Amino acid sequence: MAKETKDLEAAIHDQTNLVPLKQRLVIFFTLASCMFLCYVDQNGITVLLPSIAKDLNAADTIAWAGTSALIANTVFQVLYGRLSDLFGRKKIFVACMVLLAISDLICGLTPNKEVLYVFRGISGVANGGIVALVNMIMSDVVTLQQRGKYQGIIGSFIGLGNAAGPLIAAAFTQHSTWRGLFYLNAPLCLIAAGVAAWTLPQSMPKVNFRETIRKVDWIGLFFSTAAIILILIAISDGGHGTPWNSAETISMLVVGSICAIAFVIVEWKFAKLPMMPLEMWRNKSVAFMLVQSFLLGMNYYALIYYLPLYYQNVGGYDVMKSAVLILPLVLVQAAFSALGGQYMSFIGHYIEVILIGFAVWTLGSGLLVSLGADSSIGHICGFIIMVGFGAGCTFQTTNTAMQAHSPKSQRAIVISNRMLLRQLGGAVGLAISSAISGNVLASSLPAHLQYIAESTFAVPDLNTVSAADRRSISTAYANASRAVFIFCVAVIG
Repeated sequence: MAKETKDLEAAIHDQTNLVPLKQRLVIFFTLASCMFLCYVDQNGITVLLPSIAKDLNAADTIAWAGTSALIANTVFQVLYGRLSDLFGRKKIFVACMVLLAISDLICGLTPNKEVLYVFRGISGVANGGIVALVNMIMSDVVTLQQRGKYQGIIGSFIGLGNAAGPLIAAAFTQHSTWRGLFYLNAPLCLIAAGVAAWTLPQSMPKVNFRETIRKVDWIGLFFSTAAIILILIAISDGGHGTPWNSAETISMLVVGSICAIAFVIVEWKFAKLPMMPLEMWRNKSVAFMLVQSFLLGMNYYALIYYLPLYYQNVGGYDVMKSAVLILPLVLVQAAFSALGGQYMSFIGHYIEVILIGFAVWTLGSGLLVSLGADSSIGHICGFIIMVGFGAGCTFQTTNTAMQAHSPKSQRAIVISNRMLLRQLGGAVGLAISSAISGNVLASSLPAHLQYIAESTFAVPDLNTVSAADRRSISTAYANASRAVFIFCVAVIG
């Protein structure tokens, strides 16, 4: 069966379509623009959470606006590798852009928190496809030797989206409504979908569709979906919304673990087109970078979500200044993503870029632990610049490195598995961070202020409490933030 699987993978993956420079640049800027909109959507909401919680009366559940998107993104990540192999990259990519436009529009129109959480989940499905397919399309139209340079610049657009999202969201929050971010992004995504449909090449796999669709790993998809959803819900609510020793939490962890084991067995013994081929784990370089992607995702998403809360609840900055203070991280990340890609294409190797990035990122994460209620802006910016430098040197270079270490027939599935593990790491990291922050916040607040711990993403109204209570609240949030930063160091160090 192994030979049959390899032959089928080679046939369905062959969508190589190297194009002339002029057409390549058009494709490249189309993909970069779509990535920009994708990350505006993903990171803009980090600033909106307190306003949404207040407007929709969702203080105790608002974390699900982020967690639902990450879970959905994670669940569908691997499937995109196979769907694009079956239907072609272009069709799936355009469908994802349209889906993001629809979900953003409904998020803007949402009458209640339940609808918001459902359609944030759907936006996660779309965003997961966009990110995965951009990398796959780039691998189809650009040679491996040129790929680092192009992916580095794509990474800079990701950084710009990370920067623009919180700023645009903060501007809408202060001067209009949080819904404005979604009203703006929806039509832009629809326009981008039309441009993508017009400019992207369509290369279809050279196989019989009916024969191939029967061999898609539907059983593996079921078990992986069940495992991810059950385990992440249990981690998100454990010790905060639901006690760790409750029957509900224990049941979800046990059943989720059983589903994870079943998924591994299906991939190992039964799947003809496995979503996660176990043979790629036999390649030590690829296996190392897959694990690395998971850990980096845990660190990065926890920081992106919790730094704005540190700024607002500990530093006392308003929503716009909190968004501005994220800029040093994401702009430095964008710059060094582009520079790292150019260096890698020019020199022809990448190991030093990855190692330096990893080391500086770890050091920056470690220094964040020293932040407290009285830390200066200079210290904060210096530390997050180090994180941005490390992220810029690491994210895109590891993507190119994994493709260099993978056979051509497996590159699409390796790319989607890398994105799966990074998003899964982000979802797990955000879930654990939420649990840590909520528990530490509750234990640090005096009894009469315990209501504040109902939501770690809420910004309390300090004008309604005494000066002593304001200091207690600031100290409690500083303790909660420090606990999250310690967790971030542990997973990357």
